[in-house]
Amino acid sequence: MTNEQMLAEIREANMTYLMLAQNLIRQDRSEALFRLGLSEDAADLIATLSPAQILKIASGNMLLCRFR
Repeated sequence: MTNEQMLAEIREANMTYLMLAQNLIRQDRSEALFRLGLSEDAADLIATLSPAQILKIASGNMLLCRFR
């Protein structure tokens, strides 16, 4: 796997995670906080992100989620 492929996979994982997190937070906030291990502040921020903001954040080269 090349470096570019690895970065593309990270971006895709970030996008998927942020979209999932946003949907979970909007549907059932307390369950999302528990399942995702987020703080109240992080949940507030993710819930209010626009699609353009999600895309920009997901485009980074660092994986945003963590395995628990």
